[in-house]
Amino acid sequence: MEIWKMAPLGRYLFNSLFTASITIMVQLLLIIPAAYAFARLRFKGSGFLFLLVLATMMIPDQVTFIPNFLTIKQLGWVDTYMGLIAPFTVKAFGIFMLRQAFMQVPKELEEAAILDGCGHTRIMRHLMMPLSGAAVVTYILLSFIWNYNELFWPLIVTNNENLRTVQLGLSRFMEEGGGGSGGTQWNLVMAAATVIIAPLVVLFISMQKFIVKGVATTGLK
Repeated sequence: MEIWKMAPLGRYLFNSLFTASITIMVQLLLIIPAAYAFARLRFKGSGFLFLLVLATMMIPDQVTFIPNFLTIKQLGWVDTYMGLIAPFTVKAFGIFMLRQAFMQVPKELEEAAILDGCGHTRIMRHLMMPLSGAAVVTYILLSFIWNYNELFWPLIVTNNENLRTVQLGLSRFMEEGGGGSGGTQWNLVMAAATVIIAPLVVLFISMQKFIVKGVATTGLK
């Protein structure tokens, strides 16, 4: 309990969980229609646009931090949750991953859904999403881990202690010697690290069955 008194660890946890969760929800709202369009719709320039999406995967995130920060600053989102969330609301990897999953769904199922009167929205919700459940859940896990463990961007875009995330909180423990004046108290640092990693362990264990279910109930066999 001593670690809770040394730093606002609860606030750090809330900030990381909140920003990671909102980021994933916005990502899914944006990348699922994009992935479906690239997988199933044929329109002029679709191949070229998809190549552009793939090309952005070769750009390191660190290269985009300066233009992202300038944009966030002009919008007045420094020291806000919007500033923490906005740059990560779209991931090219997510579009690529879900596109590949959607392409594995047999065309015959989609044609049957169209004959039943389903539009693209219903096909995404009631056909593509259930049959690609394993890929969607896997991406949610990966995205949550990436956003939850983000360190450099929150360090740049936040100055307010109440907006700091768990990784910044853990670095504070390290800088302050784990709260001790006689050197680093590794027992406290390890205790803080255990608390920080606990949500990731719980998330993986709780969602593991959905990955297995997504594979077992695809209806493709």
